[in-house]
Amino acid sequence: MAFDHLPAGVHDALAPLSVTPVTHSVPMAKNHRPDRPPTDTPSRPLPGTVLDRLASGPSRASRVTHTEHLPPRAGRHAVWPDRIRAEVVAAVRAAGIEHPWAHQARAAEHALDGESVVVATGTASGKSLAYLTPVLSTLLDGAEAPNGRGATALYLAPTKALAADQCRSVKELSQTLGRSVRSAVYDGDTPFEEREWIRQYANYVLTNPDMLHRSILPSHPRWSSFLKSLKYVVIDECHTYRGVFGSHVAQVLRRLRRLCARYGASPVFLLASATAAEPAVAARRLTGLPVVEVADDASPRGELVFALWEPPLTELHGEKGAPVRRTATAEAADLLTDLTVQGMRSITFVRSRRGAELISVIAQERLAEVDRSLAGRVAAYRGGYLPEERRALERALHSGELLGLAATNALELGVDISGLDAVVIAGYPGTRASLWQQAGRAGRSGQGALAVLVARDDPLDTFLVHHPEALFDRPVESTVLDPDNPYVLAPHLCAAAEELPLTEEDLALFGPATEELLPQLEAAKLLRRRTRAWHWTRRERAADLTDIRGEGGRPVQVVEVGTGRLLGTVDAGAAHTSVHEGAVHLHQGLTYLVRSLDLEDSVALVERANPTYTTVARDTTSITVLETDTEIPWGDGRLCYGSVEVTNHVVSFLRRRVITGEVLGETKLDLPPRTLRTRAVWWTVTEDQLDRARINPEILGGALHAAEHASIGMLPLFATCDRWDIGGVSIPLHPDTLLPTVFVYDGHPGGAGFAERAFHTAHAWLTATRQAIASCECDAGCPSCIQSPKCGNGNDPLHKRGAVRLLTVLLEGAPVEKPDTPGAAQPSAGADGAVPGPPRGPEPEPTPRPEPEAGPGPGSGAEAGPGPGSGAEAGPGPGSGAEAGPGPRAEAGPEPGAEVPPGRPAPPVP
Repeated sequence: MAFDHLPAGVHDALAPLSVTPVTHSVPMAKNHRPDRPPTDTPSRPLPGTVLDRLASGPSRASRVTHTEHLPPRAGRHAVWPDRIRAEVVAAVRAAGIEHPWAHQARAAEHALDGESVVVATGTASGKSLAYLTPVLSTLLDGAEAPNGRGATALYLAPTKALAADQCRSVKELSQTLGRSVRSAVYDGDTPFEEREWIRQYANYVLTNPDMLHRSILPSHPRWSSFLKSLKYVVIDECHTYRGVFGSHVAQVLRRLRRLCARYGASPVFLLASATAAEPAVAARRLTGLPVVEVADDASPRGELVFALWEPPLTELHGEKGAPVRRTATAEAADLLTDLTVQGMRSITFVRSRRGAELISVIAQERLAEVDRSLAGRVAAYRGGYLPEERRALERALHSGELLGLAATNALELGVDISGLDAVVIAGYPGTRASLWQQAGRAGRSGQGALAVLVARDDPLDTFLVHHPEALFDRPVESTVLDPDNPYVLAPHLCAAAEELPLTEEDLALFGPATEELLPQLEAAKLLRRRTRAWHWTRRERAADLTDIRGEGGRPVQVVEVGTGRLLGTVDAGAAHTSVHEGAVHLHQGLTYLVRSLDLEDSVALVERANPTYTTVARDTTSITVLETDTEIPWGDGRLCYGSVEVTNHVVSFLRRRVITGEVLGETKLDLPPRTLRTRAVWWTVTEDQLDRARINPEILGGALHAAEHASIGMLPLFATCDRWDIGGVSIPLHPDTLLPTVFVYDGHPGGAGFAERAFHTAHAWLTATRQAIASCECDAGCPSCIQSPKCGNGNDPLHKRGAVRLLTVLLEGAPVEKPDTPGAAQPSAGADGAVPGPPRGPEPEPTPRPEPEAGPGPGSGAEAGPGPGSGAEAGPGPGSGAEAGPGPRAEAGPEPGAEVPPGRPAPPVP
């Protein structure tokens, strides 16, 4: 099998991949079903044995930096509440579940009492059954009403895959209940001829927040019979609703509650969350209602062997001659291959769509060398596939036709994948919560399982594989969101006014910022007040003012020249860096060159090509301080937090050879600048501090730039974010501070809470940053410490030792944050820079995805975030090594329960 469909040169890059063929440990009999429980395959090896085999190849054992053994746990049973109907209990028993776990019974009791409840327990702990039993029982009661629709339930999932999987589970469970339970998926893939039936007759509708926002709520008169009977709203995987995305969903839910009240309904909210810190606080902020917490996980768990794996250094050299490690993609492909050869069912989670495709292709090639029959048992799963392709892959996974899958976080969430033996995680997913969520996909039958985290060549990944306590000895992050963000609230007030005129009684529902925003919306002629209510004034749909995924504008369509075929879309915020004229664009393993980008019509024209290079955008970024909300002394310097305006301008792109990264040339671009009003944290240093750090003017820019890069790489350890959700600028003399200054800002309009988190955990954050740089084995800086994959000016200048000295002096005068500081839930770092913490906390929660990058202004170092106006699902673009995947695309926001900082800039007119 040749890689003819990949860019020229990639095949050569794959040649060094070494696969250690291992004889099958599971007999591949003719009728072998890999999805069967372990009792059907008694020869399946234990996780530790599998790990030994994976590490047995040449020089491979040295790649395992740490192994953590999580012991098994026994389960605790209970009995279902007596108010659960006998038919439902019988259906559950027919599914093989004789008694519920204690947390399932307790959650069902709260639901039947009319209390909103969040079930926050580990992966595969049976959260679905905890809310399904009271829902199904209530639907049966409602079916006895004269119209047969006395009760309805709405299920919200962050992904289509999860909604489809849950619908399948509900139909299987309710087979014995006849026509009393009529479940249906209502999403963008639902045929139009089925939609009217769902509106009129379905009593359990499974959808996503996007359809609720754009379709159901604006068309509420057509859903009136469903809404007036609505008893339960199920919000699955609710920890994914965080940051900008979560803030939008919070306002969508408030609009839903308002319309339900209009029809005389007051639904109970049932939330399911992977274990997170303070789940009740986050659930209350999401729904606006009091929520009871059920977090005592009573389900059994098999042994989990968790290995940290660091790829070795290669003989290649990158920018500025820095050493380059073997990629996490190549290592993960090897591991997926070996696991498949051993007959182990496994999933490899990859951070990008492109990575998922590439890993599956590499594994198929390697498997064909061992046994051609195995090559077809590995596939990729990602967003952007046609609905029928996704469903086919899900069926193949359930049936056992597939042994291995390379997937983006589309499969990270609660899709029921039973009987997995191993999970490989290619690159730290951004949060400990997401890490545990992905690792929890293995061993769902209660048997032993293996999880392997393969580190990328990145400061945070490198830090974590050498500081396992930062992963295993600390609780997962809080789910953070900010519904009062004016950039979020304003369009939802408009949408609510179109659905039903807003009254003064509605103001409390939408939050304290509403009263201040309404006059601005009136001034913008979006709303008009008549007597006691505000009305929507325009002809267009108010729901179209915002995309709740935070994508920041109309997506750019990628169209093939000649055929006119639509290949896909790129988010508006990513277009400048990823589909500019001359960019290399990769789609489903095929390579294209962008011939033109029309920003007015949002179209990029591409044609099939086979270039020997990739492209990386170069840009300039400048930052202006609008308002300083808080500042504290740090020795002679200052640590500040406030509002800023970021101006980003993509000015050129580099063509770089695929294998070596050698720069072949630079081409100028003529694109308009973009501006972003957001929130930032920044710190300044004085001349005395520079003298103590032995930083002279010649190395000042490089030291600041290196510290900025590394601090951005480390912030995801302290805030629920990804480095692509944030940006930075470092300037030797900033005009607003008149001092050398490093800024780190949120890459979302109005802010998303990351900079606020950085401000409150600055001592621990910058201590870990210093440790990450100082402990790296390179001489002058590399991707594992100070080089950034999204630097706007080619990682130049950078000065590693200067950054260490600068951070050392800065931290000498830094106040240590108090444990009760708002937003400072993370503990301070220890003296050695390692990040200690309390005993191992709970498990899961998924994460944001990569974003486009931006660069510095003249004379400054900069690493930009998603960029002005940018949003959710686009990656840094071809050649940068990252392309974002599908799924919830959720960002993080301020600490749950924390007050919204004052001084926010007013939202722009939508």
